[in-house]
Amino acid sequence: VYLAAYFLQEGSLVRRGIVYFIAATVLLTLVWRAVYIRVFTAPAFLRRVVIVGAGLGGRTLLRLFNNLSPRPFVLVGLIDDDTAKQGQVIEGVPVLGDNTRLLQIVDQEAVSDLIVAIQGTMNGAMFQALLDAQQRGVDISRMPVVYEELLGRVPIHHLESDWILRSFVDEVRVSSLYLLAKRLMDVVGGLVGVLALGFLLPWIAMAILLESGRPVFFMQTRLGQGGRIYRVVKFRTMRQNAESDGQAQWAKAGDTRTTRIGAILRRMHVDEFPQFWNVLRGDMSLVGPRPERPELVAELEKSIPFYRARLLAKPGVSGWAQVSYGKGASVEGSAEKLEYDLYYIKHRSLMLDLWIVLRTFGSVFGLRGV
Repeated sequence: VYLAAYFLQEGSLVRRGIVYFIAATVLLTLVWRAVYIRVFTAPAFLRRVVIVGAGLGGRTLLRLFNNLSPRPFVLVGLIDDDTAKQGQVIEGVPVLGDNTRLLQIVDQEAVSDLIVAIQGTMNGAMFQALLDAQQRGVDISRMPVVYEELLGRVPIHHLESDWILRSFVDEVRVSSLYLLAKRLMDVVGGLVGVLALGFLLPWIAMAILLESGRPVFFMQTRLGQGGRIYRVVKFRTMRQNAESDGQAQWAKAGDTRTTRIGAILRRMHVDEFPQFWNVLRGDMSLVGPRPERPELVAELEKSIPFYRARLLAKPGVSGWAQVSYGKGASVEGSAEKLEYDLYYIKHRSLMLDLWIVLRTFGSVFGLRGV
């Protein structure tokens, strides 16, 4: 109300012009979004896609497609050389035929894209059919690439064994300029975080002491980049001797080991503030995969493929997995978080880092879990 009175008072054309400009911008943005969703996501404007392979990879893409709204493309059907699958309807999508019908289907259905979801060895006839389709102007993509583009994560259960080498050696060579800019951002952010910690420390320490006594801080061992072991300091948010048996336990929502003050600190993520010291030291970065305890890493890498690949990057105070998924208090949750972590490592850039920082701020001030 006061802002409106200030900007709309008589005799102030500039102020009123600013108000009209902002209002028009917001209105046009809303109208454009509505038009885009209604018109440009209509089937007539979308690319027409056939998935090659009705196995595990193809079914994963089908489930992904059915859960997306608005739909990113028109899914015409599937192609598979397995005679037992011919004529089947999988997840509401028909299997249209085998490699011998691929070009016919491309012409009849005006197919613009083929997504190859075949795991293992592809037979020569299918390979030749794909080459012929490409010669006709059809775009060909691999299932993992499409999965990454649609979800912002890497499908760890649908990758070949040499994927790590191809993705992180051949495709992703982090420039020295990026590393320099990232370190500069870490130093500036670390200093700001340490200054904020200095202001908050007396009040947080008093609250912890009054509720549950000493200690105010606790230290834990973490695995850093390349498997290097370092120690992190955090505000204590759990009751004393929460892991009296010495075994690492998952921290879950509504964890009975968490104190009342600890629950508030966790919800606002203030318990992580002492880690800004680790950022200044170079143990951590502002953005990166969240560091895990060595014993948890040893356990998870037994059941999750490519798990140690997350150690290719310096761990972070926040990360792509945290702003996109949240906490994973199980093996299944850790596997899904790994998909986001590997996507970040593969696509990391200064712009992605800044975007994660902005989303983290939004989550913290909104009191939502990062």
